[in-house]
Amino acid sequence: MPESRPAQPRGFRRLRSFLDAWVNPAFFDFWASRVNRLWSWQRPLARVVGRQQIAADAVTLTLRGNRHCGPVRPGQHINVGAELDGRRVTRCYSPVVNADGTLSISVKKVADGRLSRHLCDGVRVGDVLEIGAAFGDMTLPETVAGAWLFLAAGSGITPLLSLVRDLAARRMPVSVDLMYWAHGEDDLWFADDLRALAARWPAFRVHFFVTRCTPQREDVASGRIDAVALQELVSVLPERRVYACGPTGFVSTAQALLEGSVASFAAEAFSPSDSLPVEDGDVQVHLARRGLTLSLPRASTLLAALEAAGLRPESGCRMGICNTCACGKRSGATRDLLTGELISEPVSSLRLCVNRAASDLVLDL
Repeated sequence: MPESRPAQPRGFRRLRSFLDAWVNPAFFDFWASRVNRLWSWQRPLARVVGRQQIAADAVTLTLRGNRHCGPVRPGQHINVGAELDGRRVTRCYSPVVNADGTLSISVKKVADGRLSRHLCDGVRVGDVLEIGAAFGDMTLPETVAGAWLFLAAGSGITPLLSLVRDLAARRMPVSVDLMYWAHGEDDLWFADDLRALAARWPAFRVHFFVTRCTPQREDVASGRIDAVALQELVSVLPERRVYACGPTGFVSTAQALLEGSVASFAAEAFSPSDSLPVEDGDVQVHLARRGLTLSLPRASTLLAALEAAGLRPESGCRMGICNTCACGKRSGATRDLLTGELISEPVSSLRLCVNRAASDLVLDL
């Protein structure tokens, strides 16, 4: 899946273009799947070839894709989908790129998460899932230089682990510190793998922290991210290039502590900010393409509100990265939950998953 594929001969591409005009992909997929569940006309599909319980409420699934799956760079994300009760449900995960061409996704079960519960409890080796094209910019350059600092909280470890493994495959050419926070020691995913990488490569150092219990191991400290921990454990901080990944509160704190005092700072947050005030009341949202007007709550994201109203807009990551749910806004104001910004430009694009309605809206839906 991650490896590049050879270019197809021109004659084959012409034949494929001709057949595309005549073949019904859904019809082809229906009958082809009776022979091999990975066969499809153009849909990227992946078979589960490995399953490992990594915590009481989390699993790692290893996936091998079909020929329609594109390349994935370490640090990127993919949308993973399955049909549940007759409806396709899609969520975003950060895969670890394995040396044998497979991808591994780590899934934490969420109480009201239909797909996460299915992936954790229902999926077995041999099952087939849909996957989307890779997206995300928190990747490493082709030639790495300088000193790096990776900051992870919770499941934010997965894209950073992929980057660490990429650097290890290059024989760790730069200095890297990884600081990783979780609720408890059992929640430190891949801790043994990270310890093994640190033992093998002196240029890589890993620092574990727990926030809700007393640590039992000598290499695990307690406490949340703060300036003291950063200064004590990371040498030459102004020279560091920083990547941070975790909940929005964690990422915001890291940015406030480091931005302007390090060589560069980039981050991805996987939850909207919970510090913004919740606005009461409803607004009128007109869906121009459907000719439909709905009364939707200000307190909910537009994506969640539309889904609660019985609609099924295209969506993917649900955290403002993949742009699957992006649509045009013709008029009205929205609140961006990642930045807190009130956006009132009359004609603009917005991501339904990380925006709330702040006034009556007209959307291109």
